[in-house]
Amino acid sequence: MKRIFPLLVVLITFSVLGIILIQMSWIRDAIKLRQKQHAQDIAAAAAQIKESVRNAYLKKTGNMDVFPDEDSKEYYLRNFTTQIFTSEEIDDIITQSLRKYNIKDSFQFSITNIFRSSIAASPGYKPEYQANAVEVVLTTDKATYKETLYLFINEDRNYILSSMGWMIIASVIFTIIIISAFTLTVRTLFTQKKLSEIKSDFINNMTHELKTPLATISLAIDALTNEKVIHDTDKIKYYSAMIKDENKRMNKQVEKILQAARIEKQDIKLNLQEIDAHEVIKKIADNLLLQIQERNGKLNLRLDAAKHKVEADDVHFSNIIFNLLDNAIKYSKDNPEIEIETAVFNDMLAIRVKDNGIGMNRETQMRVFEKFYRAHTGNLHNVKGFGLGLSYVKAITEAHNGKVRVESTLGKGSTFTIFIPLAA
Repeated sequence: MKRIFPLLVVLITFSVLGIILIQMSWIRDAIKLRQKQHAQDIAAAAAQIKESVRNAYLKKTGNMDVFPDEDSKEYYLRNFTTQIFTSEEIDDIITQSLRKYNIKDSFQFSITNIFRSSIAASPGYKPEYQANAVEVVLTTDKATYKETLYLFINEDRNYILSSMGWMIIASVIFTIIIISAFTLTVRTLFTQKKLSEIKSDFINNMTHELKTPLATISLAIDALTNEKVIHDTDKIKYYSAMIKDENKRMNKQVEKILQAARIEKQDIKLNLQEIDAHEVIKKIADNLLLQIQERNGKLNLRLDAAKHKVEADDVHFSNIIFNLLDNAIKYSKDNPEIEIETAVFNDMLAIRVKDNGIGMNRETQMRVFEKFYRAHTGNLHNVKGFGLGLSYVKAITEAHNGKVRVESTLGKGSTFTIFIPLAA
């Protein structure tokens, strides 16, 4: 899986990039083709103008139906001139010719003779238009006088893009869809990979946590069947108590998992009552003090809050405090120094648990309240647990309309602060 996953991401990335490049190339070629087609339409329109003006001349001079062949037509066109037309008539001929080829832009024109003097021109024509105008020789090669039409078309610079607008927009939309689908796919792959790692980690931790009490129970049962023990009442009581304690330990582990399932289903039922938070903290601190002293540590209580009665569920509130202290002990170095402090803040009781443990980096702080997530210390988890404690703290605190936050520096320790509404 570790090898296939990066390969899959690379293949998908190259596929998406390839599709995008091909699409961009297709759009570019389509634009070039449309530009070439437009230029051909203008050239065809220019030829049509020339033909229409000559036919209009023959019709106006009464020679339209006289010539039997092209040579006769050339003969009558030797004296061709546009002077017999008004500017409006020439404008009509040009307009019809352009419309025939679907050219609907506005235009200006000027017709000049051999001396470049203007014979006819549209009202808005300017001399500077000539540089960008289409040049159309109206007279034949054998004509006595040469007359040239300069046709300036006011083309929209974005004409090609606007004419292909729907294609470009559709292409952009589909490209965005492809990129979004790719991003979602990669994100889903990363999520599935993360869930797979969490699942494996959880199963390993759960197996380890349940294997230890099962092994102890098995050894105690073997001892109870020993002939030297079976008649010793004190030893029977000792091993029976050991089995009972280990059974309780397993039940606690199973209960943690069941609590996590209930939290996920939002099936948390709180029995709210007025509780003295300081009393709860002192009681739990006394229960855990022995663990701290065994590691030559210190537990300092600074319960300075003037108001310390909260509206909370006794069991869940006690579990919150226990989990925070237990977490501080687990992730502390030798000689742990743990401090619990209380204060009143905006009608809420703030409870701060500070330790001098291993601390957390930025990524761990962002994910520390996720279910099953556990901070890595090296390549292995050297601290027992399922990664459910802090997710439970967050869920239960929020169920009490409170909030929790964490501050930590890697290698220097962590500080968890919970805010619980004070009793009215």
